[in-house]
Amino acid sequence: MPRGVLDRAAIARYKAPVSSPERMTVITPDVAALQLMRAGRLNEALVQAQRAVAGAQRCTSAHGLLATILLQLGRAPDADALIGMAMGLEPASADAWDALAYVSLHLGEHARANELYRRAAQLAPETARHWYNLASSERSFGRLLQAEEACNRAIALDEHEYRSFLLRSELRVQTPTDNHVAQLRERLDSAQLTDAARVFLGYALGKELDDLNGFDEAFRWFSLAAGTRRRHLQYDVSVDEHKLRRIAAVFARSRSEGDAGGSERFIFIVGLPRSGTTLLERILSNLPDVHSNGETDHFAHALLGAAPADRPAGESYADVFERAAAADPRVVAAQYARLAGAERRGGWILDKLPMNFLYLGAIHRALPQARLLLVNRSPLDSCFAMYRTLFGAAYPFSYDLHDLARYFAAYTRLMTHWRTTLGDALHEVDYDSLVSDPIRTAAAAARFCGLRWQDSAIAIEGNAAVSLTASAAQIRRPIYGTSSGRWRHYRDPLAPLVAELRRRHIVLPDDA
Repeated sequence: MPRGVLDRAAIARYKAPVSSPERMTVITPDVAALQLMRAGRLNEALVQAQRAVAGAQRCTSAHGLLATILLQLGRAPDADALIGMAMGLEPASADAWDALAYVSLHLGEHARANELYRRAAQLAPETARHWYNLASSERSFGRLLQAEEACNRAIALDEHEYRSFLLRSELRVQTPTDNHVAQLRERLDSAQLTDAARVFLGYALGKELDDLNGFDEAFRWFSLAAGTRRRHLQYDVSVDEHKLRRIAAVFARSRSEGDAGGSERFIFIVGLPRSGTTLLERILSNLPDVHSNGETDHFAHALLGAAPADRPAGESYADVFERAAAADPRVVAAQYARLAGAERRGGWILDKLPMNFLYLGAIHRALPQARLLLVNRSPLDSCFAMYRTLFGAAYPFSYDLHDLARYFAAYTRLMTHWRTTLGDALHEVDYDSLVSDPIRTAAAAARFCGLRWQDSAIAIEGNAAVSLTASAAQIRRPIYGTSSGRWRHYRDPLAPLVAELRRRHIVLPDDA
């Protein structure tokens, strides 16, 4: 995903302050705004950011900072209007366009973000970062050849732009005559590599070797990259195990109270990452009158925003889970509808954040007519697909086979709980069935949602909607089934995962 420059630009200026004869440090309004924003003092930050752009004749990174603050204050229309105005000014630097692009991305204005990333690359064509950001944006639109060209530009400009190596490897299936294996091996041989470089390059080389059926070496690189990433995480899987148990405890039964009408328009697709949620989303959003909001945290915001601080008698709740269970479902429903844009959109609205599986009980309580779709993938394919993927800040359990087994077992227990409490309100979709018989499997999900099915919906390669997920390149191809059972190519190195899953009573194939 493209990265912003707001912090870098302002921090760089703050580290080199202007000194007066009395050796006093002068903090400019944009630096002050950044410091206040980071401290959570958004209203004060807004005043400083407005000062920073007052009377400006050129677009600067401060415009992006102001737009960010407006967005965090819930003033998305104001942020949008500011960006539109700033785009009419001459840029002070390419970073000015980059900053506006980053905020546009978070506003869901993907076409505008793409234009701004392109402007930044054109204005500063010798800066590798701008080409990486443009490549990420091009991938989201399915323009994979253009994305690869931008990655190559970034790499040619800066051999340390390691993110571009990984992004480039993910854009297509590598072939024996067209791949980057030799280049990646050479880079990984360097003794000067940082751990961050090893992570990006290791995942890239593992992916390309997997494409070329070099499975033994591929796993070595996946393992090196994942292990390196894991060492830099402060993560304890037992904390997540506890959270999933607490969710089941506080939503111990199904209760529907929040529907004021209209919740049947909402469709939630949930499951573990890399389980096929994006594939199902692309099929269903090919149907008439279906709009996807993509992966949003709208429901979590609505739920936690409605959670009371204390009990009616003034006593404290035991934890955030108990607070969430006490949220007024009518308030949650109204807040979610607002965040999802229900008033400005007709038809059905898809929400495809995989981790919404945590909130299925709360979703049903607030939006009892919402359609809940759970995508299941076989345990070993599911775990390996996560293990071989470099995520952002999410899914810290995915970088260690022992953590993966423990989390998968906890997830399985929670899904068993939801099946018991939600009953027929939950429709399950099997990934292997979806890729082997997409018409039958997806049509059943569509009927459950009340959608008008069309067989042409399975032509996901024709769906032009933006995708920011880990499957952004894969979903530009026709549906394929070659990922089913792929774990078997890695049977020996996955033996510790198999043993731990079996110890936790997860049902596995006989040949595992």
